[in-house]
Amino acid sequence: MASERAERRLTAILAADVAGYSRLMGLDEEGTLAALKTLFSSLLGPKIAAHRGRIAKTMGDGVLAEFTSAVDAMRCAIDIQRGVAELNAGVPDDRRIELRIGVNVGDIIFDGGDIFGDGVNIAARIQTLAEPGTICLSEFAYQQIRGKIAADVSDMGEQQLKNIAHPIRVYCLHPDGAAAPKAAAVPLALPDKPSIAVLPFNNLSGDPEQEYFADGIVEDIITALSRVKWFFVIARNSSFTYKGKTVDIKQVARELGVRYVLEGSVRKAGNKVRITAQVIDGANGAHVWANSFDGALEDIFDLQDRITASVVAAIEPNLQLAEIARLKQKPPANFDAYDLLLRAQQLWYEFTEESLAAALRCLEKALTIDPTYAPAMAMTAYCFAHRRIQGWAQDLKAEATEGLRLASRAVELGKDDGQVLWMASFAIMQLAMDAQRAKEIIDRSLLLNPNSANSLTLAAVLEIFSANPAKGLELLRRAERLNPHDPSGWFRTYGMALAHFVEGRFDEAASWAQKASAQGPRAAPVLRILAASLAKLGQKDKAAEAMRELFKLEPQLTLSKLRVRLGFMEESVWNKLADGLRLAGLPE
Repeated sequence: MASERAERRLTAILAADVAGYSRLMGLDEEGTLAALKTLFSSLLGPKIAAHRGRIAKTMGDGVLAEFTSAVDAMRCAIDIQRGVAELNAGVPDDRRIELRIGVNVGDIIFDGGDIFGDGVNIAARIQTLAEPGTICLSEFAYQQIRGKIAADVSDMGEQQLKNIAHPIRVYCLHPDGAAAPKAAAVPLALPDKPSIAVLPFNNLSGDPEQEYFADGIVEDIITALSRVKWFFVIARNSSFTYKGKTVDIKQVARELGVRYVLEGSVRKAGNKVRITAQVIDGANGAHVWANSFDGALEDIFDLQDRITASVVAAIEPNLQLAEIARLKQKPPANFDAYDLLLRAQQLWYEFTEESLAAALRCLEKALTIDPTYAPAMAMTAYCFAHRRIQGWAQDLKAEATEGLRLASRAVELGKDDGQVLWMASFAIMQLAMDAQRAKEIIDRSLLLNPNSANSLTLAAVLEIFSANPAKGLELLRRAERLNPHDPSGWFRTYGMALAHFVEGRFDEAASWAQKASAQGPRAAPVLRILAASLAKLGQKDKAAEAMRELFKLEPQLTLSKLRVRLGFMEESVWNKLADGLRLAGLPE
């Protein structure tokens, strides 16, 4: 039976959203939600109905409506903006709810009350170009209202809209007759790596002293983020031009040429202070990360340092995940070296023999595009090291030789990149059995970025391998506090298990190893420490079960082969591990 044909029609679409919605919610969630409900029920709904329109969809801070006439849609938009201006009379600037509106005329698909298609997408994209309080309209809509609505309309020129194949000419109208923008500034091209601007934090305390505190935190965060070499960070002087202004995040992102924006606020109550911060995707307004931090003001500089460390440590992994998610929407044919690196990282998180092989293919392509790309070199070496650990290497000697060459070259080219250094350090530890050289490199990584949970974790494991479990636990706890939701967190949890095992606390070692196994069920080091811990506790059946899982990864594993592989491990640590594995059933 033939499927029902979708209903299509030519219509006028009005798209509206609240400018600075995230900032308003950060200031006062309950008050903002109450104001939005009032705005929708007393203004938007009645105005749309009065102009013979229909609300097709509401989206939290926005609304999509359709009209049979472009003139009706524009008159409605003008009425709405004038009504919003009246509601804002007497409201402080930083508490005002202002709308941006886009209007388009186009072909749409109607399905069950909802509307879809390029006609809708163009209206939504045009709306993002509008300044708060103004209306942007497409060439198609402008031709329909020209000469029929008395208003000054300015030509903004052709605009390349996201996910719209052809440029669209856009016009702008200011409802109260004020001069409309003559042309939209050409958006700055985004850098070829994650880009972020840190806006001045809002002081909600009414205490001028907290203004300096808030500015100090922002300056520290900008400085700390600048140490992360795979970030492009806007300088303080540019970010602080927005101080004291009501801003729209998408507009800030366009003006500064960044994908992400960090904003926040400071609120003092008695001797306590609360800092809130959030990272927003400037392309679509989506929240990437948000958190709040509380502290006492006895030692304001210590509090400032702790908040800076926590914010920077949280942003790095969350932006990496956001970039990987964004990559999924990009055609593989258009991947550049950076995209291929992200794809390799995503495949590494899957952590199977097949996914690591696929990751290496991506990295090979990245190095073909850019033979001096240090991050791809370091990650290639890192993948070779993990293949060796897991027993997945196709040619152990060849991969070790090539991995060490790439790791050494990455250290030369990326000597000021903390992420390159910790990956190279791991590879050198595993492929060259050189714990001392690995320590030197990881120490340099931590000097560059002391808030890197990955670098702290590797530094901790190196300490444990060198029979310093107490120092290792201290570093691991710092890493955990900085990045509690690490997608590759099994390695840190494995480090906790290993440290407790070396200290002889086998029950705690087994507990941590079981957590690590749940996080990384295919990780051979986790299964080894789990089996050894259980065997030391006399839980032979459970230890044997862990060994069976280990043998699935590497059926020919023996103690002698493993000793060669763990040549960097201090003798006393190896003896404890070997004794546990021997009890668990690993042959000599």
